[in-house]
Amino acid sequence: MTMLRAIITAFACFSTIPMPPIPWDDANMRYMMAAFPLVGAVIGALCMLWAHLGTTLGFGPLLMGVGYALIPVIVSGGIHLDGLADVIDAESSHASPKRKREILKDPHIGAFAAIGTCSYLMAYAALAGELGNQQVASLACIPIISRCLSGLVTVTLKTSKSEGMLATEQASADARVVRIVLTIVWLAATGALVATGSAAALLATFSAIAVLFAIRRLAMTQYGGMSGDLAGCLLELVELAMLASIVLVGKVW
Repeated sequence: MTMLRAIITAFACFSTIPMPPIPWDDANMRYMMAAFPLVGAVIGALCMLWAHLGTTLGFGPLLMGVGYALIPVIVSGGIHLDGLADVIDAESSHASPKRKREILKDPHIGAFAAIGTCSYLMAYAALAGELGNQQVASLACIPIISRCLSGLVTVTLKTSKSEGMLATEQASADARVVRIVLTIVWLAATGALVATGSAAALLATFSAIAVLFAIRRLAMTQYGGMSGDLAGCLLELVELAMLASIVLVGKVW
């Protein structure tokens, strides 16, 4: 029952899928982040369904790519894309760390965030549209891996402020159990990705780790720790980096 409540809380927090109403208390949020990758599993399953539908009906690369790009946005409600947009606005300011933190908290969207978000979605759609039949299976693994890494930084790294969504998640979580579960799921999903036999899949794994360390460094040097926006930015960039590695390396390997 505890894990079921954690799953319901995770989907209620990180997806638009309707869930039964339950209290947002420490007990229900204790293992919420351990269930976070399940949202990615749903996204991956929907991408596989879209691939099957597209193959059956003969969709072209553009339509397939746009579908792959929009499925995560529809399922998540854009919560992680919002984090990416906020970080783009803050980083594009080239201001002091203090000013960047202020921009990160600003609920308004700036021009750089709009440009960056549109560019991200176009790049994702273009890359996804280039996936070969065998490579499409990677879309079942990538959303799981990105959420494992985002979840790990959420419960592990110092937070940039004592209040906010990420601080609440970290305070409520059983960090040791969540880290163990997320690490196991991450390794399993990575193993499934590499098992496709593609050298590009192996490179995608390293690209995900590279993004993780890059965002960690950015968080500690410019923002005083992790925040929900930075965790969302990490998730989105991991997915784009992994997709780019699989597609681009697959073209020349």
